[in-house]
Amino acid sequence: MADIVQQRLEDRIPALEQLERVGLFTNKEVKSMLKRSTALEYKLHRAIQCKDDFITYIQFEINTLELIKKRRARIGYHFKREEIEYPIIHRINSVFRRATTKWQEDVQLWLSQVAFNKKWGSKTQLSKVLSSMLAIHPDKPALWIMAAKCELEDRNSSESARHLFLRALRFHPENKKVYQEYFRMELMHAEKMRKQQQELEQAKIDVGDYTFSPEILSGKLAEVIYRDATQKIKGAEFVLSLLQIAAIFDFTKELQDTILQDLQSQHNDDCLMWDFMAKRELDSAGAPELQSAKGRASDTDRREERCCLVYEEALKSLNSEAMWTCYVTFCFERYKRKTNVTELKEKRKERLLRVLQSAHNAQLLQETFYKNWLQVLLSLGDTISATQIATTAAQRFSQSVEMWSFSLQTLVHLKSPEAGPLFQEALKHVSPKESLPIWQLQADWSMASQMPKETEAFFQKGILSPVPAVSAAMKEIYLEWSYKTGGYKRARKTFVSLHEHRPFTKAFFLQMIRIEKEQETPKMSNLRDCYERVLREFGSSDESLWIDYIKEELGRHGNPENCGKVHWRAVKTLDGESVERFTTQYTLLQTGNI
Repeated sequence: MADIVQQRLEDRIPALEQLERVGLFTNKEVKSMLKRSTALEYKLHRAIQCKDDFITYIQFEINTLELIKKRRARIGYHFKREEIEYPIIHRINSVFRRATTKWQEDVQLWLSQVAFNKKWGSKTQLSKVLSSMLAIHPDKPALWIMAAKCELEDRNSSESARHLFLRALRFHPENKKVYQEYFRMELMHAEKMRKQQQELEQAKIDVGDYTFSPEILSGKLAEVIYRDATQKIKGAEFVLSLLQIAAIFDFTKELQDTILQDLQSQHNDDCLMWDFMAKRELDSAGAPELQSAKGRASDTDRREERCCLVYEEALKSLNSEAMWTCYVTFCFERYKRKTNVTELKEKRKERLLRVLQSAHNAQLLQETFYKNWLQVLLSLGDTISATQIATTAAQRFSQSVEMWSFSLQTLVHLKSPEAGPLFQEALKHVSPKESLPIWQLQADWSMASQMPKETEAFFQKGILSPVPAVSAAMKEIYLEWSYKTGGYKRARKTFVSLHEHRPFTKAFFLQMIRIEKEQETPKMSNLRDCYERVLREFGSSDESLWIDYIKEELGRHGNPENCGKVHWRAVKTLDGESVERFTTQYTLLQTGNI
């Protein structure tokens, strides 16, 4: 091992001597680098090798390259790169190669080597690294795409990029992303060739017998890829993704027309196709540029009407929830767009409400849109329609807690008399385990709208719920309501009636502790009772409760002599790390830091 390390260190000496000779590094710095390199080399040759040692070695060498680059810029010396930088770059690649051989499954290590070679311009080495990486990881489409892009952009080799994409398709014959990027690459290559041809023609340079292939220039290769891709991958979504890529390039009108024709003929049963065709009407050529705001608004309205006609045509043959979703989404998007023209605002509102009502009548309106519909109706002040839609939506989606909650919130906000019966209806249909939001909403409504006796009866029913979460939450709200409506005595009575009936929450006991402390002369016996009860339930895992208890005993109404007993009990009761945290906080309390 020592011989190998010594050999590697001797290989460094010529480059280090050059660094000192040309004034980039001082003699002291060279010695320091040699010492550091020796330590790193020995780490790489240990019997049990560690990945972090290789990464540290590589980072040291890269930092050296960066420092040399800065020193060169500072003194203006740009010679002898072959004798100084190149050996370091070669050495870094050698270490990378050893690391990736040992830890082949580490993709990040491979990507780090690729990034290094891209930055420091080692194009030949970059190609080798990509080839080795893909041989180990052929199952990752993203790596094939990245390698092809490197060949095209960094090595300027469209042939190599094309070859990599074809190899990628052997491993991933139905991968959408590979086909999309291959399609994009061919179009980029065609665009590049067109620019080259244009520049040569403008410069009037004679290129002899060389001719630019008209098939490549017109994007025929991309069309071949499109045909192959659509045979293997079905669906309008994929075809649309290729069309959007083609639309980026200004020479692909024929290709776009071909894709559009295929889209309309082969995917007329797909809502995405109709959605795309409808939205195209917004971008279609219209009237000449209009100066007035009303003129532009009128033109926009005509375009939107044409979009709606396409959607209406689609619904004749494809009356599905997905199609209605596309239509309603479009109307909402246009409705939300800001405009200062009142007429356009009104038309968008009328169009939206009409489409929502039609989808509702067809029973194909999604749950989410009912919420949006109610928000629109409330913003317009149409309380009658909002009440009707809220009731209907809740009954249509009777298993949805969210829909019931939103509908009930709407009815409560409108102070509708239908809210009370609908709460009972909701609890019948919703799963008990998911009913907590309904109970909480009804509690708020009952406290605000019903007589105290009715509210009391509601809470009594809630705390007897077989669902622990509901029962515990109702106890908290019941205690707070008792305090607000009947004062301390009623709250105390409520607490006493509930403190033996599980389940509990920590907040329930802390609520009573707060109420006790708000009295002019708090009863320490009641406070101790509350603390003892909450500690019995939650004292094994919450050290802050014990600290609060000790603080209470140290207070004006407490007995400091009890602190020792509480401390001893806490240490015995708390689990694991909670004991350490308690000890730390108790120490801070004794020193007056908390």
